[in-house]
Amino acid sequence: MYKDITGIILAGGKSTRMGENKSFLKINGEFVIERVVKLMKGIFEKNIIITNTPQEYEFLKTPVFKDIYTYKGPLAGIHSGLRHSETEQNFIISCDIPLMRGEIIDYIINYKTEKPVTVCRADGFIQQLAGRYSKNVLPYTEKVLEENNTEVRDQQQNQRKCAVLSMLEIVGSAIIEVENLDFYDEAIFYNMNRPEDYKYILDKLKNK
Repeated sequence: MYKDITGIILAGGKSTRMGENKSFLKINGEFVIERVVKLMKGIFEKNIIITNTPQEYEFLKTPVFKDIYTYKGPLAGIHSGLRHSETEQNFIISCDIPLMRGEIIDYIINYKTEKPVTVCRADGFIQQLAGRYSKNVLPYTEKVLEENNTEVRDQQQNQRKCAVLSMLEIVGSAIIEVENLDFYDEAIFYNMNRPEDYKYILDKLKNK
């Protein structure tokens, strides 16, 4: 168990596409948020939850904090988590990737790099909401939040892009090609946003 790294669980999304709070959907008889908290508590001694409805999560017996920049997306959750963390190193995870496994988290934590952030590339995307974040990136999260709100315009492509990815470009991040690992499974980073995603998760577990 890691004593010098804080687990930061992001549970503050609006769940607009799901139609209900995805933290409280049930998988094998337990809430999604319970599943993620249990995973994190088995790896990290210190854990916190970031949400804008803290009263809903009190039953988890885990410190809960609200966004400081309210309703500005996952970067605001990362910012609040890093601000409230008492350790220099942190592992951030969103509650809507319920099939995350400890092997991946261990691999990310122990990946050798001088970069302040370590994340994976899987399914063709940078998986920025499951990674190791140094507290040193905190001022850069504030810079992006204050200057650009939740999205940043890519000047070359002339289109919007995720504020978290924009922050990662500023600070520099180590990208692990996780699909090359022996224990990789395509469902590990599966993001549960819509009802059909929830069904996929349930079917995946049922067929194991």
